[in-house]
Amino acid sequence: MATKTERKLRSDGQRSRQTILRAAANLATVDGLEGISIGNLAAHIGMSKSGLYAHFGSKEELQLATVDTAGEIFAAEVIEPAETIADPLEQLRALFNRFLSYLERRVFPGGCFFASVEVEFGTRPGAVQDRITAVQQGWRGRLERLIREAQAAGSLDAAEDPAQLAFELDSYLLMGNTGFVLHEDPAHLHRARTAIERRLRQSGPQPSRRTRR
Repeated sequence: MATKTERKLRSDGQRSRQTILRAAANLATVDGLEGISIGNLAAHIGMSKSGLYAHFGSKEELQLATVDTAGEIFAAEVIEPAETIADPLEQLRALFNRFLSYLERRVFPGGCFFASVEVEFGTRPGAVQDRITAVQQGWRGRLERLIREAQAAGSLDAAEDPAQLAFELDSYLLMGNTGFVLHEDPAHLHRARTAIERRLRQSGPQPSRRTRR
């Protein structure tokens, strides 16, 4: 059985690791995930390189852990609050609103973490790209699933292609993110919200057409 001192050391080590990874995720949205190194991260948080090496044996290990941490933050900020809503269409709306709020509140200084690193690692095959791709596919798959459930509930037009609609709605989020980060203007987030709501209304159940006599 671990002693009280051993448990405290493990707890302190875990908090230290979380602090490092939160700082790494913040830096990645500004300098890029590839731009993070053991050296510059150590300087940023005021820790020795040897202290960082105690947590991460390689740059790739640090990058993978940073992606995982950013995913946990995204889930806590965007996905989990929306999951409390039972209605699929309203849960979809909540996801979009939470995403835009996550940007507006600057949870990360350089906008959406995954919007940044998806482009950066798009041409860099390997474990980091695979981890980022899995997160992106999970997000898009969630949107498609909720669209299908809303169609089954009669809240969205059954003729809509779920994959295409999810692509369009996600594109509005990404454009809002880009405009907000580039111009530091929340009007881009408002435009994204307006575009999403308009597209959802257009995708609503269509009145049945009566055969002309």
